[in-house]
Amino acid sequence: MKTILAYGDSLTYGADPGGGPRHAYEDRWPTALEKGLDGQARVIAEGLGGRATAYDDWTAAADRNGARILPTLLDSHKPLDLVIIMLGTNDLKPFVAGSAAYAARGARRLVEITRGHFAATGETAPQILLVSPPAVVETTNENMLGNFGGLDHLFRESREFARHYRRHAEETGVAFFDAATVAKADPRDGVHLDPANTRAIGVGLVPLVKQILGL
Repeated sequence: MKTILAYGDSLTYGADPGGGPRHAYEDRWPTALEKGLDGQARVIAEGLGGRATAYDDWTAAADRNGARILPTLLDSHKPLDLVIIMLGTNDLKPFVAGSAAYAARGARRLVEITRGHFAATGETAPQILLVSPPAVVETTNENMLGNFGGLDHLFRESREFARHYRRHAEETGVAFFDAATVAKADPRDGVHLDPANTRAIGVGLVPLVKQILGL
């Protein structure tokens, strides 16, 4: 059986856009992906709200720098056949990184860290799949707009995710998937996904993951 690490933020965690409880286990995209793989792989969900790619957020209680914690998680869950990275939305916060271009560069750093981690020990490195996050949608949620620098900034930058992520995936030779092709954010906060759209990411990834892993 193959082992997949799903490395992400609140979209992987299953945060509710209405501020309610976390989505049910069966509604989270790593669960939907595992179900679609028909018992041929297990998917380890590693999602933390507020996590950025490779940047610090000193306003957060837990370490949100995805680059700093990734080596620990790779060691915790190895051997791994595939690492799926879907981070970047939190990078758009002006006090974190502020742009889709910086988010994509941070995601590229996670690719480098993953490869280097296993090269250093002589172990076989897992395949890597880079996923660009869904774009934001219009919202009146003042808290979210305040965190992300306003709607104009969010709209502009989130719609640049796929272009930047695709280029870095091609340059580093890893697989790429645009989550915006299957999922749309909820207008209640403009960033997070309802259960159906959260599941849709996992379902959408199934054919590509089967291809990558030869399932």
